[in-house]
Amino acid sequence: MVPKPQGSATVKSVTNRSLPPLPKLRVRRPNKPESNPCLGVMASVLGCWASSGYSIQGCAQFEVKLRQCMDAPRPPNQKHNNINYHLSRMYPKIIGPHKRN
Repeated sequence: MVPKPQGSATVKSVTNRSLPPLPKLRVRRPNKPESNPCLGVMASVLGCWASSGYSIQGCAQFEVKLRQCMDAPRPPNQKHNNINYHLSRMYPKIIGPHKRN
C-alpha cells in the first residue's frame, strides 16, 4: 500500500440526493420596473449644487440636461412578462405523475 502524501485532501463521493418537492414554480417579480433614465442626471445636478454652494453659474449645463431628460416623452408601458403562466402550465409535466388522494 502506498502512503498518501501529507496535505492531500480526501474527497468523499457525493451521493445524489433528491430535491424536496416544489409546491409551484414561480419567478418572483418578473415585471421588474426599469430605473428612471433621469436619475443619473439628477444626481449630477445635486452633486454640482452641493459642491458649488447652490450657485447657478457652474451648474447650468447639468440643469439643461435634466430639463431635457424630464421633458422627453416616456416610453410606453412594457408588456407584462408571462413566464409564470407558462411555468404553471408546464409544472405537471415537470413533476411527473403523482398519486391522487
